[in-house]
Amino acid sequence: MLFSATVVSHINAFHLPYLKWFRDQGWEVHVAANGSEPVPWADKQFDIPIQRSPYSRDNLKALRELKRIIDSQGYEIIHCHTPMGGVLTRLAARQSRRKGTKVVYTAHGFHFYKGASRINWLIYYPVEKWLSRYTDVLVTMNDEDFERAKRGNFKPGLIHFVHGVGISFERFKPPTAEQKRQLREEYGVGQDRFVLIYAAEMIHRKNQTLLLETIQKLKDAIPNVQLLLAGKGKLEAFYKSLVAEKGLEPYVTFLGHRKDMENIYALADVAVSSSRQEGLPVNIMEAIASGLPVVATRVRGNRDLVGEGVHGFLVELGDADAFADRILQLYHDPLLRQEIAARRDLLTGTYAIENVLEELTSVYKDRM
Repeated sequence: MLFSATVVSHINAFHLPYLKWFRDQGWEVHVAANGSEPVPWADKQFDIPIQRSPYSRDNLKALRELKRIIDSQGYEIIHCHTPMGGVLTRLAARQSRRKGTKVVYTAHGFHFYKGASRINWLIYYPVEKWLSRYTDVLVTMNDEDFERAKRGNFKPGLIHFVHGVGISFERFKPPTAEQKRQLREEYGVGQDRFVLIYAAEMIHRKNQTLLLETIQKLKDAIPNVQLLLAGKGKLEAFYKSLVAEKGLEPYVTFLGHRKDMENIYALADVAVSSSRQEGLPVNIMEAIASGLPVVATRVRGNRDLVGEGVHGFLVELGDADAFADRILQLYHDPLLRQEIAARRDLLTGTYAIENVLEELTSVYKDRM
């Protein structure tokens, strides 16, 4: 079987348990994506020049390479991910489908959604609607996308709902007071700091600018506030210059790409998300599992996870004042933070990797 995505880091970040499941069932597993980073559990790996931009000419070359690979390998199942990875793989697999290959596409968040730009609707909606006819199973992971696919005259063989990609509630769990103290000492974070954490790629969609505006408003009311930004991306240099320009260096720390997020969440006090759009955000699932209250923008995906007043609070996109007010509320109310932490178990059964694996493998088993 073949897993494909725009970039190989997407496969490594979210889909290794599924590659392992196929290997454990005796399947030969291939991966096609942009990048040469090794993928565990992959028997064969293809570095394909897929680009995120639909306007890149490299995508024509990627389409030809994908078609050559798919036509020559004789896959029984292809599971494609990410917008451009999904578009190019389904186009490349049309002839193979006529010979019996089953194509599964997971929408990690349609680029057309309530509040999306007109250009997104004009480009992505008709393309996804047309490609649904070349899709045996369309997998969605939030309520808005699921309803949109059902009511938008999409015509895949099956529209299936799963609860994200799943996380480990054993890896991400609330620390004891002593564990939190030790982690802060180990990572050089002051015991008196009120720590906010946002783990996200530094791109326009993740909208870190809103958090910097929020910190600007909070630094006098919470002089010990510290925002940790985990992740890299093309806007990293811009954000660093903005922090310097606003004199926020004492309050904002750039962590870069991390593989120890269970420790970072464990030493924090509140998780934040300023995203403009989401599918079903893993960072929020991990934060809730770690016992953190969440303050996030009221957008698709975030709404699916953050029950207002249950796991934290939702604020309108762009409203730095409301963002600051909710963080200030949590700062002044440690009892509320403890109550929210105790509610992590409300998500355990639904979003645990074991449950999501079962939800998705039921689709595979039906097509084997």
